[in-house]
Amino acid sequence: MKQMIVRCEPDSTQMALLEHGRLVEFAIERSEETGVVGSLFKGRVINVIPGMQAAFVDIGQKKNAFLYIDDVLHPHLEKQPKLKPSITELLKVGQELIVQVVKDALGTKGARVTTHYSLPGRWIVYMPISGYVAVSKRIERESERNRLRQLGEELRLEEEGLIIRTVAENERAEAIKEDLLFLRAQWKAIMSRSETVQVPGLLHQDLSMVQRLMRDVYIPQTGELILDNKKQAEEAASFLEGMLQGELPRVQEYKDDKPIFEAYGIQQQLNKDFQRKTWLPGGGYLIWDQTEALTVIDVNTGKFTGTDNLEDTVYQTNLEAAAEIARLLRLRDTGGIVIIDFIDMEIEDNRSSVLNMLELKMRPDRTQHHILGWTKLGLLELTRKKMREGNGGAHFDVCTVCQGTGRVKR
Repeated sequence: MKQMIVRCEPDSTQMALLEHGRLVEFAIERSEETGVVGSLFKGRVINVIPGMQAAFVDIGQKKNAFLYIDDVLHPHLEKQPKLKPSITELLKVGQELIVQVVKDALGTKGARVTTHYSLPGRWIVYMPISGYVAVSKRIERESERNRLRQLGEELRLEEEGLIIRTVAENERAEAIKEDLLFLRAQWKAIMSRSETVQVPGLLHQDLSMVQRLMRDVYIPQTGELILDNKKQAEEAASFLEGMLQGELPRVQEYKDDKPIFEAYGIQQQLNKDFQRKTWLPGGGYLIWDQTEALTVIDVNTGKFTGTDNLEDTVYQTNLEAAAEIARLLRLRDTGGIVIIDFIDMEIEDNRSSVLNMLELKMRPDRTQHHILGWTKLGLLELTRKKMREGNGGAHFDVCTVCQGTGRVKR
């Protein structure tokens, strides 16, 4: 059973997703950050840099947005040229264009934007100028994939593109069509607004964090949604009723005096799961070190003594670590390159089993990721797409003395 627990504060909203009481996802959104990724802006090109094949675009944020040439070329794969033109042939300083944020501003970098627009709905992702239909890879049954692909081809107009989402599996054609009609009307409204909005200006703001997660994660038939704010609870119920087309959602308002995160054991789990040293259920532990682009995770046996067989002891610890690392990557929203230093194993089948365990436990992760496998040094390497600041940065402040290095100067 899934529970979405939402804590509402004056300057921020925090969401915790529990599966059978265990914390698997956490997100925080501050009031000034609402709806950045996914939002569309009317911007102006400030600088074009041929050496980087990129441009900087003023969208009205603190830092100019970054637009790479691949995000300017036509999104249809068949129309991508083999030899890319220079960015100076496509964009000029002072030029006005509509862009969509695909990656938040992180550190010293501005947001990354694209002209390959997409509007996510309940069942589909609508792409007004992509010209193709794709079906989620998580839908495995070939007959269902063919049905959805054929339905998408029948529904879309010539220039339109559709991605059929995983939740659309076995869904009625009428519901998918209604989703498309709503998103198509939304796109027309954005285009109409672009004719009058001054540059730089916001054309479309993406849903709030809670609404996005209700759309993407929450399963109304089996899950619970609990908020500690009456107004937010009423808005959530109204949003779900519109999304579910009349089905009554299971939304509750939390009214007890005890803070909601403490009542559901979330705060205790957050305090434990965001430490540099994280204990495994069997007595082993993980050491988690993170830089701007790279995260290194070290696995140790710790208090776990296991059996009389060293290989079996190491294997059991690594299996536990693989499952826990998959959960923590999702919980912490860790992005970029991840290197895992599992304890050395001599039996190849054990190495394969640990890799399979990691792949299995990372399947529910909605963030795009790719497990590359074992390196020659016996390390396991994977990448995970980085769209927003990781939750570690949102949950903890960097020490003003050591600046996050964890060392004390003599």
